[in-house]
Amino acid sequence: MGIAAAAVLLPQANASQSDSGADAAPRAMSAATAQDLLSRLGPELGDAYAGAYYDAGKQQLVVNVADAGDEAIGRVNEAGAVARSVENSMGELKSAADTLAEKATLPGTAWAVDPRTNQILVTADRTVLGARWDRLESAVGSLGSGTARIQKSAGEFRTFLEGGDAVFGGGARCSLGFNVTTQDGAPGFLTAGHCGVAADQWSEDANGAPIGTVQAATFPGDGDFALVTYDDPATQAPSRVDLGNGQTLDIVGVDDAAVGQQVFRMGSTTGLADGRVTGLNATVNYPEGTVTGLIQTDVCAEPGDSGGALFTREGIAIGLTSGGSGDCTSGGETFFQPVTTALAAVGAQIGAGAGGGNGGEGDAGAGQQDEAGRQDGAGSGGAANGTGAGDAAGEADGSGFARQRG
Repeated sequence: MGIAAAAVLLPQANASQSDSGADAAPRAMSAATAQDLLSRLGPELGDAYAGAYYDAGKQQLVVNVADAGDEAIGRVNEAGAVARSVENSMGELKSAADTLAEKATLPGTAWAVDPRTNQILVTADRTVLGARWDRLESAVGSLGSGTARIQKSAGEFRTFLEGGDAVFGGGARCSLGFNVTTQDGAPGFLTAGHCGVAADQWSEDANGAPIGTVQAATFPGDGDFALVTYDDPATQAPSRVDLGNGQTLDIVGVDDAAVGQQVFRMGSTTGLADGRVTGLNATVNYPEGTVTGLIQTDVCAEPGDSGGALFTREGIAIGLTSGGSGDCTSGGETFFQPVTTALAAVGAQIGAGAGGGNGGEGDAGAGQQDEAGRQDGAGSGGAANGTGAGDAAGEADGSGFARQRG
């Protein structure tokens, strides 16, 4: 690969703004402010709500409304967002996704609601050929015109297990995602579920002594996440992401992703890479089985990056690397397990502090699994990535960090 680039990441680039209903014109807002606005506005729209996304270029929240009159559109506009009339309601899109699950659950396929086009985006990798392609095309055609579309991926959907230099178990190598505190106060970390089912114990070195034991793992099924607790209860698990080159980023909260949101991924094979969220509540049909509820992105990843952290420039934890297609030379699609869902399932929180919340002004996004409202965060605090227990490579200074690929 050998591709390197640098990007300055300025924290708190956009301050929270008032969302008075008197504002008739669309207003610029941060993704976090858009998130807060949508969590209130979405439920008010009821059945008229048809998804939303954050327009990063214009710094605006765009809200889709279906079968709605002037009242719903006016409510959106008065709140400072952009109302967009669309044909497909959220209920219709979810029904279409259910039909795909019944008719087109084929290895090498994936689908997610794309609020920017008001359609289901179906992706088929290079293995979907012949009878399988015909079956997929037939299933999409049965949904009716304008409901879904198919795109081809040049790569092959797979979990990103192996490679890298983060955590090792059973001959496999994965990336540590975020350090957490369990319900009983024990230190641990989150990683991918397919890593958790590959081995019960994990170490810092390929042939080293185990440092952690898997307590829970989900894969395939309703997610791709695992909880590993450190065998030594006195382990110091720093609340930060290791960015490489002696740089770290403190994690200050957790939140859900938003379509259009800029995100960063750290993995033990390819290091730091960035991109944008392209879909929510994605279903991916891996060779090992179907996984639901994932975040779809255009961020690159490669084997060994599995379990690695997905986060925002402000230090908001978003997801854990699951799998995808392509690599960091040619690009591709990568899917992530939402951190909020994983934390809720295993009963843990990021960092050692108690309490909930979403980390305040973090660039947290404007859309929750294509539903109105926010999923409950599981605390705020911090994270570590990629080098095992007790790796404290120095405090982040908050001014930015260098991005590397390869």
